[in-house]
Order: sequence, then structure tokens, then C-alpha cells
Amino acid sequence: MFKFAIPAVAALGLIAAAAQSQANNADIQTGPSAMSWHLSHEGEMAKLAYGMANSDQLALMMTCEPGQAQAVVYGDVQPDTPRLVKASMTAAPIDPLSGGMADETRISLRDPSLQKLARSGKLAVEGDAGHFELTASGDERRLVREFFAYCGSEAV
Repeated sequence: MFKFAIPAVAALGLIAAAAQSQANNADIQTGPSAMSWHLSHEGEMAKLAYGMANSDQLALMMTCEPGQAQAVVYGDVQPDTPRLVKASMTAAPIDPLSGGMADETRISLRDPSLQKLARSGKLAVEGDAGHFELTASGDERRLVREFFAYCGSEAV
């Protein structure tokens, strides 16, 4: 009896381990759910975000309204430019999504880093992980240009 039970239990254990391994591999984000640029509108406000589609997982979001000369920037990474301006000198409010401090900065839509994003689809950013570049594909570059056109910037 034990000669049969021990191999059967071992086989069940291997099946469970394989199922767990497949579940972990399914959690890896690839393909259409990978991070990318997205444009949305909320009332008069345009939002250009780099993150996961249809989620609150954003690395960077810029907002503007028509005719504004500046964009408001939120996120874990910020454009790598010395021209960022803190939006408030007082204590930052708590971000309801992350539970952390809501860092809000402003940047001129004519800033060279944003003009480079509009022209080439590349934005140099800085965050906890260091300096790196966010890139936009061909379709995403169209969204970036739409954002700047909506805001009234001549960057495009």
C-alpha cells in the first residue's frame, strides 16, 4: 500500500508545484498590458500618462487644460530637467491611490525635454531607480502630439 501511496503523493506534489510555477509566470506583464503612453480627457483636462492601460499603475502623468503654458506632472518619475517647479511650498497632501505624499510639479510645455518628447517620442526621466528614458511608439507619438496640440503648445 505504501509502495503505491508514496509515489502518488509525490506526483501530486509535482503537479501542484508545476501549477504554482505557471501561475507565477502568468503574472509577468507582457504584450498589450505592458506600460505604454495613454491619452484621456476628463472634462476640459487632458491627461497624458505612461503606465498600464486601464489601471492606476502609472509611472508618470501630465495634465493640462487648453491654453495653459504649463503641465502639471505627477508620478514616481519626473522629467529630467532643471526647470521643474514644485506646485506647492506647503505640506503635500496624501495621495489617495498610493497612500504616499502627492508630489506635484509643473513644467513649461516649451521645456526642451517635453519638446524632445513631442519631436522624437523620447522623454528623459528621473526616479528612485535613477535616470532613464521613456519612449513612445509610432501610435503613441500621435497621442503625445495630440496632447500638446490640445494644450495649445507650439511644441509640435
